[in-house]
Amino acid sequence: MSEAFAKLRDTVARLRAPDGCPWDREQTNESLVPGLLEEAYEAAAAIRSHDDANLREELGDVVLLAVMHAQIASEAGRFTIENSLSEVTEKLIRRHPHVFGGASDARDSGAVVRQWDAIKREEKKDGGATHYLGDQPHALPALMRAQKIQSKAARVKFDWNNIADVIAKVDEELAETKEAMASGDPEHVAEEIGDLLYAVVNLARKSNLDAETLLQAATDKFVRRFNAMEDEVRSQGRVLGDLDLEELDAIWNAHKAARASKTR
Repeated sequence: MSEAFAKLRDTVARLRAPDGCPWDREQTNESLVPGLLEEAYEAAAAIRSHDDANLREELGDVVLLAVMHAQIASEAGRFTIENSLSEVTEKLIRRHPHVFGGASDARDSGAVVRQWDAIKREEKKDGGATHYLGDQPHALPALMRAQKIQSKAARVKFDWNNIADVIAKVDEELAETKEAMASGDPEHVAEEIGDLLYAVVNLARKSNLDAETLLQAATDKFVRRFNAMEDEVRSQGRVLGDLDLEELDAIWNAHKAARASKTR
């Protein structure tokens, strides 16, 4: 174990000691879940923005939360951080026979993924997993979970052959959504909108794009344009809420056209 990691582990243990920090001592695995998710998202944001200084900091925070979770488990006699590290290392070796000397025909990344899945399925047989998609976590964000499930289904050839088929499916789901809205049945509308979203995620996947990243980027773009619109409203000595939709649309479209002309 590296000196830096050992120091972090010992520091966390000190914070959790009887004479340590009251806040740290009060934490449980459950109470730290929001922080773990937040730090993971912040690390992802740093990666997307290509900010290495921020990424270095956020990765440290992710590791800190992992060590804190393991420390809490260790205090209760459940497991230690060393147990976690040993288990994941053994898993990496076991699932990479093409690297660590086992029998393997994996010669490209696609074959490696299929091999990983096959080894994982064998491992899960003793753990009670009965379905191919049964190990997919519900806790993932909806877009990420949908794309992960679609990708895994594709590995066993349950997938559209051509992207044109996926576009046709999006069109079909949009038509069905319109029909549901016309029916006035809220449950039917909700179901069809869900199907439409799922089809759009599939379109992103078949385009070799990440749906979660695309929606984040689109949301960021909306926020930038909304901020610019708000700045323009303020420059007129007015505030949001005073203007009607037609006026806001005019400002929005003018800003959008100005941005488009700068990128040409």
